Amino acid sequence: MSVVVVATITPLDGHLQNVVDAFAVVSPKVHAEPGNELYALHRDAGTVVMIERWASPADLAAHAAGDAITELNALVAEHVSGPSEVRVLENVPLGDPLKGSIQ
Repeated sequence: MSVVVVATITPLDGHLQNVVDAFAVVSPKVHAEPGNELYALHRDAGTVVMIERWASPADLAAHAAGDAITELNALVAEHVSGPSEVRVLENVPLGDPLKGSIQ
């Protein structure tokens, strides 16, 4: 069963693009990690949200301890207001199977 993660990152004022640029560096590396099914960045005026899907909890654990996240943390260290808020979510499919679940 896939694991869905939503990570919310709050950049310091004026540092949003620095955070986006850091994700641009590491995203190709994460996309190549075993078990990665989705690693997609979203943003608004003051927040960055990464939506992830992993094939298994073990794949997510390997990702969390891996080189790409270590690099990301170093790249964003001076540009964020604090630690990311990371939520590991359980899928609750509703309605249309294609529209009621992150595929």
